[in-house]
Amino acid sequence: LDSLTSALLYAYIKSIVPPRNCFSPIYVPLLNIPASGLRLRPEFTAVCAYANIAIDRLITLDDLPSHSKLVGSVRWILVDHNKLQGDLGNQYSLRVQGVIDHHEEENAVPENTGSEPRVVEKCGSCTSLVVRQCKPAWDSISSSSLSTGAAHGQGDLAVNDSAVTQGWDAQVAKMALASILVDTANLTAPGKVEQVDRDSVDYLESKIQMSLKDARIWNRDRYYKEIDKAKRDISSLSFTEVLIKDYKVWTESSQRLGISSVVKPLGFLVNKACEKNESSFEDQLQQFMDARCLAIFAIMTTSTSTEGDFKRELLVQARSSASSSAINFAKQGISELQLEDVTIEGILTRDKPGRYWRKTWLQKDVSKSRKQVAPLLRITMTSPDE
Repeated sequence: LDSLTSALLYAYIKSIVPPRNCFSPIYVPLLNIPASGLRLRPEFTAVCAYANIAIDRLITLDDLPSHSKLVGSVRWILVDHNKLQGDLGNQYSLRVQGVIDHHEEENAVPENTGSEPRVVEKCGSCTSLVVRQCKPAWDSISSSSLSTGAAHGQGDLAVNDSAVTQGWDAQVAKMALASILVDTANLTAPGKVEQVDRDSVDYLESKIQMSLKDARIWNRDRYYKEIDKAKRDISSLSFTEVLIKDYKVWTESSQRLGISSVVKPLGFLVNKACEKNESSFEDQLQQFMDARCLAIFAIMTTSTSTEGDFKRELLVQARSSASSSAINFAKQGISELQLEDVTIEGILTRDKPGRYWRKTWLQKDVSKSRKQVAPLLRITMTSPDE
């Protein structure tokens, strides 16, 4: 969700007010997923509805033209990551001209990005950084009292341009707010919320309050609960689809690491694996790794207990060739993540000679998300024996 709102907001503002000497005045918000991945993300539909964006109009990897047509005519601005991975990285890494991100610095984007930003800063949501970056341009659009195409795009040819601009600003603000609120648990997540997140929420809500129509019905808590509920609605997805929904992959020392974030506990995945009397959780987990050629695979879950406490669980499985890296990660994780061994019914946690290593934990330090776990795993893959 953060990647979606970051890309849409940046492309929208910069296409209206492009920086001087920019490579192109048109910024295209590309989602780093295939079109089939949209169905797995019901929160996209919920959020885009507030901005009057049809979900089938979003631009995905399936819309990219061939490499030969694209390589010399496009430059890339990264949001919500700061290094192109996989096939995109192999083809276009030298064409990256800017970045706005809140993850660990990869040092893959040139220091001098010209008229484009180079912002890599820890905070709760990348969209917060995009909002801060776009404020001057956005304010210039709003203060001009021009519709910037909004009136004509919505068929309102005879309405007041200022009112249309304020209404359009409110729609875009709601879209941007969605990921900030979800990623920071409505600005309450311990260890995640930074001042830029608070400032961006204040700024976006001020945009909503400028629209008389939207100000009357705006309720931030209700909006957060609606989007969060949509994001957690994964009951209709298959076991593999649940893992793909929020999945990222890296390559370290010629070995691939994959991490899936899941908004349900591990017990939910065990039940999901058995839902249609298919193969076991263990077999489907192995099939997922095999299909993606992963040396190490991690599942990070989030959930809320019956008492209302936020919980994190972590599962790590490694092939025998990468088991030393996983074991080293487990040792470091005791102190870095406050990992505590936990037994999950239906998941065997044993070192299977010649095949794989698997373990499950309760992650007591709930402030550490994939942004912190991924770098720790990646470091152990580059130095497995340390």
